[in-house]
Amino acid sequence: MTLFLISLYWFTVGFLVVATLVPFSKIPHGAIRSFAFPREQFFVLALAMFAITLVFLGGQQRILGLIATGSVIVINAIYIAKFTPLWRSQSVNATPEEREDGSRRVTLIASNVKQSNRDYSKLINLIKTEKPDIATALEVDAAWVDALYSELKDDFQHWVKVDQENSYGMVLMSRLPLDETEVRELLVEGVPSIRTRVRMDSGQEWRLYIVHPEPPVPYHDTKGRDGEIALIGMEAKKDPLPSIVTGDLNDVAWSTTTRRFQALSGLLDPRIGRGFYNTFHAGVVLARWPLDHLFHDPEFRLIRLARMPNVGSDHFPILFSFALSNSAEAHFMPEQSSAEEREEVREIVEDERNTDREAIGTDWEKG
Repeated sequence: MTLFLISLYWFTVGFLVVATLVPFSKIPHGAIRSFAFPREQFFVLALAMFAITLVFLGGQQRILGLIATGSVIVINAIYIAKFTPLWRSQSVNATPEEREDGSRRVTLIASNVKQSNRDYSKLINLIKTEKPDIATALEVDAAWVDALYSELKDDFQHWVKVDQENSYGMVLMSRLPLDETEVRELLVEGVPSIRTRVRMDSGQEWRLYIVHPEPPVPYHDTKGRDGEIALIGMEAKKDPLPSIVTGDLNDVAWSTTTRRFQALSGLLDPRIGRGFYNTFHAGVVLARWPLDHLFHDPEFRLIRLARMPNVGSDHFPILFSFALSNSAEAHFMPEQSSAEEREEVREIVEDERNTDREAIGTDWEKG
């Protein structure tokens, strides 16, 4: 290998090591937390670098290269292995009887439409084809809400419209009756979430939370995102009704923030043991990760989980179908939160509530 190629090799290996280890600091800043996103990509790149080390390097450089790239492979594999069929699933599959009981079954489509995307028909046609009981759309402005309502008002009798021009709008469409509906800005002005009670055809009731916190960016902390996700988790834990939390969390399934959310809420992730179901970026095959989530109470049994076709957004929609049972069951439960974690959340929330600022990215989707 030439000196240039050796330098490029060690630069790449050094970057992989630093990028893999940086998220362990748990510093709530976009410049740190963003490195937790591409663990799949780091894993694959490290495998390639491991092979290069074996073939082209010798002596002490080979030993050091194998240790460095091997460590990167192992660390990232530990995080992402949970989202492959190699891992035991967390959510329980519905029984044939539960699948057949339509009064206990609920199907939900969640989609971040990308506000500047004006191809309304793709999402509308998808919803008409799949016929979900509930559909949610994020990043909707008035034009999006008008388009959805004009075509789908006969399919869904219950609507919660929160159209905004700042890329944080959301709309909830439901065939099932809704009650106790609230639209709240939990931490950051202009960043809403929806909380409502859903009644099934069986008469059973459950709680639905729809969230879309701020994205991590290199120039700002992530306290708004982390605090909102944690607050929803603690609220779901205390809720007497079975809960579902869904939305674009602007966070990956294996991150510290998501793991803490599960610990605080006790909710299950149906992707564990089944697949990544990467929803972002829809237009870049090599840079995709799971940003659009659904977490559910153990009383829900999984029927179907599928990533839907592209609707012109940078996110793929995702579909979830569950049966609501009368008892809680899971193959394994999330670890419980510690007192230290809960205190950390309280500090993050308090800091964010004392900060007067505009939401991140409010001008990204204009025009």
